[in-house]
Amino acid sequence: MRRALVHPNWRNWACWTDQFGVMNRRMNTSPPSERGTVRRLPQRASYEEAVIHSILDEGLVAHVGVAVEGQPYVLPMVYGRIGRHLYLHGASVSRLARQLAQGVPVCLTVTLLDGLVLARSAFHHSANYRSVVVLGTAALVTDGEEKTRALEAITDHALRGRWAEVRPPNAQELKATSVLRLPLDEASAKVRTGPPRDDVEDLPLECWAGVLPLRLLALPPEPAPELREGIQPPAALFEYRARQGGS
Repeated sequence: MRRALVHPNWRNWACWTDQFGVMNRRMNTSPPSERGTVRRLPQRASYEEAVIHSILDEGLVAHVGVAVEGQPYVLPMVYGRIGRHLYLHGASVSRLARQLAQGVPVCLTVTLLDGLVLARSAFHHSANYRSVVVLGTAALVTDGEEKTRALEAITDHALRGRWAEVRPPNAQELKATSVLRLPLDEASAKVRTGPPRDDVEDLPLECWAGVLPLRLLALPPEPAPELREGIQPPAALFEYRARQGGS
């Protein structure tokens, strides 16, 4: 038995999910490379650019993995997307920024958690999610105009239109900030939806099974203590709250 499903946050990605929560897409796409191929449950994979971009655009935090002298490090970073590139930023003196600027391989992930899948057995507990993995080599952005555009994209990724409302970085701040560009040439998405996958012999068990949907909820804004009286939150903030289910 299959049912049509479109996640409310997906952007026109129609698909089916069967009783095992396995995705069956209408699109026939190919992996970008051998190492970028999803091996485990490849039915859940998508290499469609629109799907990858929609997940990246909805996410707020990327986890960036890099090996420094044989020691792996994974750090959370905010980001922004311009076309087929992601931009990351950090302090110019940080170890990660210096290492990435040298052109070392990097693995970046973004995950959106959509629900807890509660099965009748411990083994089949899972999660509904949308995720992207990007493999590649980051490059240090040295062009001043590109660096400014990247910082604008990162700022507006947090809140649409924010760059136009605030003071832009000055020369000292730009010097203290490194911006890195990561191509999306080797990117893959993986998605799970649907109910638990229970074994037939477990169906009679007297325990609840199903999905607990989850979402990121935007709460009422909290003004800065030094904010002058009469300054109201921007319209984009209320639009963001509405999209995320805030009242």
